[in-house]
Amino acid sequence: MPHNRQVLLARRPNGAPVAEDFELAQTDLPEPASGEMLLRTVYLSLDPYMRGRMNAEKSYADPVPVGGVMEGGTVSVVEKSNGGKFAEGDIVVGRAGWQDYMVSDGVSLSKVDPAAAPISTALGVLGMPGMTAYSGLLRLGKPKEGETVVVAAASGAVGANVGQIAKIKGCRAVGVAGGPEKCAFVVDELGFDACIDHQADDFEAQLAAACPDGIDIYFENVAGRVLEAVIPLFNFWARMPVCGLIAQYNMQDLPQGTNMLPALMRAVLTYRLRIEGFIVRDFADMRGDFQRDMGQWVRDGRVKYKEHRVAGMENAPATLIGLLKGENFGKVIIEVSDDPTR
Repeated sequence: MPHNRQVLLARRPNGAPVAEDFELAQTDLPEPASGEMLLRTVYLSLDPYMRGRMNAEKSYADPVPVGGVMEGGTVSVVEKSNGGKFAEGDIVVGRAGWQDYMVSDGVSLSKVDPAAAPISTALGVLGMPGMTAYSGLLRLGKPKEGETVVVAAASGAVGANVGQIAKIKGCRAVGVAGGPEKCAFVVDELGFDACIDHQADDFEAQLAAACPDGIDIYFENVAGRVLEAVIPLFNFWARMPVCGLIAQYNMQDLPQGTNMLPALMRAVLTYRLRIEGFIVRDFADMRGDFQRDMGQWVRDGRVKYKEHRVAGMENAPATLIGLLKGENFGKVIIEVSDDPTR
């Protein structure tokens, strides 16, 4: 009889997570009650926000309790339905977390159509990251044809979509990524106008050269050196949607060095900047438009995607640790069990 492997939060990290912050456990297979279903996890999504859930501090969502199953989005197959909302064999997307199996009443699940696209895309370009890019850029960025859009982490799950949508809307898209390989992919495969390596010694000068008309929209999900380089390049009435701060997630104290806050606040006042943080669920009213538009753009080849796949639930902790260091290339997905659609 199969068991249920789970990855638990063993302790709260002190700075960057390490392997000892996680625990691999095994429990008996859960049994669905009346009106419930047993879900088998096929794919697990790993995303930078998970680092914040490992802390105890107040945030937009409750932290994972010590000893609890790590939180995460999943694509699952319904193994058993005891009068549940979905039938056996259905593919669903939800939040089963870092475990092989979960019992659900189906309330928070959505059905995935395997004929429309590979089911893993429900965790990436056609899922939460894609929706984050779409809603944040269009609702807060409000791109206009001919404007310059700078995208941090441009080869990642969210940033790659932001730049491609910006191009569809007639903008100049400038990406920022780590390393020549990622930058080449962003330009050659995703169609950005330019991509600057944030590891370059002259990164700031290269970014300025790539944005001769200034920056109208900066899609922020990194902060740190990238944001500091962007501040002097903002145009009047520029917009900055903020969906992540990857460079800060492992910080325990304020960084040493030049304090850029005065420069940022001066730019906010002088150039009338609009800076607004958001969580993807803030724009749930856009889901229908997102599914229609992004689905069509993917089918037409106007939006491309890349997945960074790792096999085995036991490798999820090391993969998350690497993701927070920028070692991933594309949307990070853990292959937990066999995909019944392949």
